[in-house]
Parts: sequence; structure tokens; C-alpha cells
Amino acid sequence: MKIISIIGSGSWGVALAIHLAKLGNKIQMWSHSEEEKDLINNEKKCKFLPEAVIPQNVLATTSYKEAIDGSDFVIHVTPSKFTRETVREYKKYIKNQPIVICSKGFEKETMYTLDEVIQEEIPHAKIAVLSGPSHAEEVSIAIPTVLVVASKHDDVLKLVQDTFMCDKMRIYTSKDVKGVELGGALKNIIAFCAGVAAGIGLGDNTFAALITRGLAELSRLGVALGGQKDTLYGLSGLGDLIVTCLSEHSRNRRAGKLIGQGKSLEETKKEVGMVIESIDNIEVAHELGKIHHIEMPIVEAVYGILYRNLKPKEAVTMLMNRAKKDEN
Repeated sequence: MKIISIIGSGSWGVALAIHLAKLGNKIQMWSHSEEEKDLINNEKKCKFLPEAVIPQNVLATTSYKEAIDGSDFVIHVTPSKFTRETVREYKKYIKNQPIVICSKGFEKETMYTLDEVIQEEIPHAKIAVLSGPSHAEEVSIAIPTVLVVASKHDDVLKLVQDTFMCDKMRIYTSKDVKGVELGGALKNIIAFCAGVAAGIGLGDNTFAALITRGLAELSRLGVALGGQKDTLYGLSGLGDLIVTCLSEHSRNRRAGKLIGQGKSLEETKKEVGMVIESIDNIEVAHELGKIHHIEMPIVEAVYGILYRNLKPKEAVTMLMNRAKKDEN
């Protein structure tokens, strides 16, 4: 039995808490609101996961100190835009606990990946990144799931693999922290595009092309930023890309679908009701592509839809009419 701190009580944080609690661990969960804390503690429910029942060995608190004290490791699972300010609040309570990042995205202002943000704030911390094709809705009800954890530290890889693995969850290990981080962050953009395609009524042929060419774009940028191509074609890149592009569980796909149906960005954010990581990530990826001189026509097109008043159907025509090329 381990004592595990989870920073963040959204759908993914609660799903991981349920999984780890069922394996006999004690979960100390930090929640940003009294309402969420009380729902978890008193009714054993999460408003984002209506089918899930939270075990008794999950206790929520609004105190970082209570959430972190005595824990064996910390799981960080807040939205990427709040990562730095959240870490600044809890870093004084970190002693020698490893930090496992389960959020996906970039810090928009610096264009840092989240491991860079946390390492900058807590230089002594041992950091891991856990990612892969995983919807909280399915993990919370024990549907078999396969993930990858990346870290530079062998002891942290073993700790996470040993703690998470069971017949409902398989964990692979990797030393490619950058590749796993980038796969998880960049796939949200292509999922948003898949939603736009669904919103304007395109078909399976289009989705297959979007996933394939989207993977080519995110792998080009991922390698330029220090990731390994094999990682980006693995669970964190290709695996997560497939599940996020094709599933109705995906909030990024749902957001893109609303945009494709003609909703404004503000209307979309309101209707989805949760943080949409892809929207900030699109701006970051667009800028990183320019900095590193990476050709990213799909990213360019969706950036145009969001920020240059490009109509979704016009964006599709633009992509289809690009100059003739060899596939590779």
C-alpha cells in the first residue's frame, strides 16, 4: 500500500484515483473547490464521471499540505495553463517525492512542455510523464487501458510501473520524456481537427487521412523539439491520436465538432464546460512550427479557422489543393 497525492480533481485525476484506490493505495487528492471536495468525500461521486463510484480510501482536501504530506509520490493532473501557478503553491511541501505528470499540453507563454515548467520550479524533483490512449470515462470503470511512463530515473519508472499495473492497466516504460510529453500535447490538435471534420459532415476516408497526415506533422515537430520518432509512433503519439480523434469522449474532438457546426469559440468553451487543451496548444504548435521551419499544413489550417476567420470547408479545400508531393 502506498500513499499517493493527486493534485487535481477533474475527470482524469478522479479516474486515476479510482484505479489506484482499487489496488489498495491511500489517495490524498487536492481539489481547487469546496464543492468538488465535498462531492468526492460525502457522495463518492465526480460530476464529470456519472457512472463512476469513488472508493472510500480516496480523501479530497483543498489543502496542498494535507494532500502531499507523507505521500510516496505526487500525480500532477491540473490543466496545462494552471500548471506553473499550481506548482508554485505546493512546491514547498515537496520533499523527495517524485512527480508524475498526467496533464497534457504546453505552457502558452513560454511554449515549454510541462516537465520543463515543473523542473524549472522544483529543480531537485524527479519527474515522470504518464501518457497514452486513455479516456477517464473508461479508466474509471476499469476498461483495460495501456499507457507509457517516461522518466530519466529508473527507480521512478519502476515505482510507477509497479504501482499502476494490474489486469486492467498495462504500463510500458520509456526514457524519452520529451517524446511522450509531445505526443500527448500535440495529438489534441489533430483531435480538434477531427471534430471540425465531423462537424462539417466529412467521412471515414477523411478521418483516416487526417490521422495519418496529422501524425506526420506532429512527429516532424516532435523530433525537432527533441522527441524520438518511435515514441511519437507509439502509445503517446499514434495511440493517443487514434482514441482522441475517433471517440465521442474526447472534449477536444467535441470542441472541434462545435466549431465545424458554426459555433463561436466562446460558445464552444461554454458548451464543453471543461478546459479544452487543444485551443491553446494550436497557438503554441503554430508558433513552434514557424520557429523550427516545420511544414505543418493541418496546424496552419486549423489556426486559420480559429484566428483568421477561415471557414472550415475552405480550409479543407485549401489542404486538398496543395502542391503535388511525394508521400515521404
